[in-house]
Formats: sequence, C-alpha cells, structure tokens
Amino acid sequence: MTKMAPVQSDADLLAAFAGGDRNAALTLTQRLTPRLMGQAYRMLGNRAEAEDVTQDAMMRLWKIAPEWDADRALVTTWLYRVVANLCTDRLRKSGRGVALDAIEEPADDAKSAADNMQDTARSTALHDALADLPERQAQAVALRHLEELGNPEIATIMDTNVRAVESLIARGKRALIAKLSGRKEELGYDDDNR
Repeated sequence: MTKMAPVQSDADLLAAFAGGDRNAALTLTQRLTPRLMGQAYRMLGNRAEAEDVTQDAMMRLWKIAPEWDADRALVTTWLYRVVANLCTDRLRKSGRGVALDAIEEPADDAKSAADNMQDTARSTALHDALADLPERQAQAVALRHLEELGNPEIATIMDTNVRAVESLIARGKRALIAKLSGRKEELGYDDDNR
C-alpha cells in the first residue's frame, strides 16, 4: 500500500507559488477554478464572461501571493469576494445580465432528452427567479445553497455580518418559493416535499 502525500492547504500552495513553485500554482488553479467559474456563471449567466472574471480573479491572487497573510482570510473566501465584486461591476455596467434563453446548456450523454429538457426548465426557472431577486439576496442564496458555503464565510465575502446573511437568505428563499410555487407541476415536482 502506498502512502498518499498530505493535501496541502490553499494558503500553503499560495506560499509555495510565491516562493517560485509553479506546480503549486497549477494545483491551486485546478482546485479553485471550477468553483470560481461556477459562482461567476451563476451571477453573470454568460460562460465567456464567467471565464474572464475567473481568470481576472486568479491573476489578482497571483499578484498578491508574496504579501498573502494566511491569518487575515482563507484563500477561497478572498477569491469568492473578488469574483463577486468583479461580477457586480460587470452587471452594473451592462444591466441585470444576459437572457438565460441565450445561454447554451452543456450536453449530458447520461440523461435522456426528456430529463435534459426538464433539468433545463428547472435551471432556467431558478436562474430567472434568482435574477428577479435583489442582488444581495440572490448572491447570499447562491453562495449558501449552490456553493454550499457557511454563513460566516458568506458574511466575509459580502462584507456584512452573519445575522444580515441569515436575513438575506431567509428573505431570498421566501421570494424564490413564492415565485416558483405555481410552477411545481410544470417543473416536474409532484409532491409538496420539494
């Protein structure tokens, strides 16, 4: 049985990169990019813009690597905040985003066409409902329920306190339920437990 090398923390990898270890940068990029891309895509609704934002956020991380203070914040918390700010800037400059009908859904070979259509309808309904929420509510709900972050980390990302995050999430969830409740049958949710 071979021993596995211990997994390095994000902060350790960033410090290694600052010390000249290019492999550390590759590992950290592969670890964080999908999560950042997901957040940016949910906020912007445009894959190309999400890629640009993700790349910009990672470039900012590499620039500050030599001065990184691991006691100040988690690397992921800092990056989520940067991505959120970059997306917010883009949304403010261009309006409230792109129509979801214009976004191409990725093909999934494992599912039937009917399942894909239903997933697309559900995703579109959720994205449309999120887009109708006030920006901070939508961001808090997405970070909590789509990114599965804890409220303290969300509070740091959004530059607020945990109580405010809890309030934003609660109000956002109530608004989403109200917006989507009349569409249960259409979206394939037959019972009241969903």
